[in-house]
Amino acid sequence: MHSCNLCPRKCGANRKENIAAGFCASPSLASVTRAAPHFGEEPCISGERGSGTVFFSGCNLRCVFCQNHEISRGQKGEMLDARGLRELFLRLQGEGVHNINLVTPTHYTDIIAEALSLAGLSIPVVWNSSAYESVESLRKLDGLVQVYMPDYKYSDPLLAKRWSMAEDYPKLALEAIKEMYRQRGEFILDEDGMLQSGVLIRHLIMPGYCENTLRCIDAIEDNLPADKIIFSLMAQYTPMPNLESYPELCRPITMEEYERCRSYFDFSDIIYGFTQSPEAATEEMIPDFDGTGVK
Repeated sequence: MHSCNLCPRKCGANRKENIAAGFCASPSLASVTRAAPHFGEEPCISGERGSGTVFFSGCNLRCVFCQNHEISRGQKGEMLDARGLRELFLRLQGEGVHNINLVTPTHYTDIIAEALSLAGLSIPVVWNSSAYESVESLRKLDGLVQVYMPDYKYSDPLLAKRWSMAEDYPKLALEAIKEMYRQRGEFILDEDGMLQSGVLIRHLIMPGYCENTLRCIDAIEDNLPADKIIFSLMAQYTPMPNLESYPELCRPITMEEYERCRSYFDFSDIIYGFTQSPEAATEEMIPDFDGTGVK
């Protein structure tokens, strides 16, 4: 990958097999920090047997408040080529998980697409991303990914710039999500309520910025069929270390903020979705990135 332009940053980095480079601080081989059943996702993803979650290191968005900051800055994980990823996916499938859940996969799109084309999986593949990705890259996944689970973090370009250095996020993420919907269409649940196909959009309420949340709900409502997607309103924001330069992020959300956002969501045209209590805002939600399932 001599000049990487997979994501909207188009930084043109020379990402070699095992040398981290570019804004995502990642090599061209996939760096995996954990691969195991996970029970902390939405009920239609985790189910009773867990989601076969594969956590990749590095990130092309790198939000200052990231709860996975331990791995999102790169420099940690086991290097796998496409065949190594294939074996990992098949092993997780053999453990009886409901799906293969690829967390922060955008900067590894090419190698993941190759692995999925080799794997022949019989369970859904979940693309769990920040949505800061290009339509061109997403089209490489058409037919390989059954469930898209993007964030829609920001409606406000200034917030996107301050916290993620991505002022163009609101526009480009929305374009990416519309492409995800184009590929998968109306969501499909099986008889057990597990998501088999479709788009589940997540949004994290940020402390002091309810207006950002309300406008994100508006944007999804205005640009996608409100009765054919699932929306998850999350209240688990947990202040991470080293946020001294961002004092506004040094507290969890209040119950008043949560109630305001939840009420707005309840009265929106979006029919299907999930809400999460602020009580979920604990570091217990963050798994150990210790190489489980990879080493």
